[in-house]
Amino acid sequence: MKNTTRQLVFSAAAIALALVTSMVKLFEMPMGGSVTLLSMLFIVLIGYWFGPGPGLMTAVAYGLLQFVIEPVFYTVPQMLTDYPLAFGALGLSGFFCKQKHGLIIGYLAGVLGRCFFSTLSGIIFFASYAPENMAVPVYSIAYNGSYLGAEAAITLILIALPPVSRALAHVKRLVSEN
Repeated sequence: MKNTTRQLVFSAAAIALALVTSMVKLFEMPMGGSVTLLSMLFIVLIGYWFGPGPGLMTAVAYGLLQFVIEPVFYTVPQMLTDYPLAFGALGLSGFFCKQKHGLIIGYLAGVLGRCFFSTLSGIIFFASYAPENMAVPVYSIAYNGSYLGAEAAITLILIALPPVSRALAHVKRLVSEN
């Protein structure tokens, strides 16, 4: 896998846009997590445009940057699960870059991957927050799924709009030109 200047520039721009939009919180959960202004989309786009290698690298880098900006640190395994693994899962979108409806499928795969690691972290490291009458895995998936699902729904509606869809397809064509 060869990194090109184009990939690096687009990845840096995506990380910058994702970071800025992650600070625009439409809704914030009481114990972490929020619905942001499409922040996950910018990271997913790198995987969609350049494939899984650059997508995963960009997503992991973004996760580490999120840790630097808003750190929640209790143990090293918790930090790894919540940041590079959870955000890194957004790079899974790259595995669908050549499929029909690859952006939508890739976005869903990335968000589900992030939800998996966030839920796993909730089960392992934050089980004490679950209500007494609720199973920890159910609580963790409901908690993490609520804010990730809300942002995913908003983003999927936006990227399904014909003008947005055409614009993203046009950018993908530009990106793949030599």
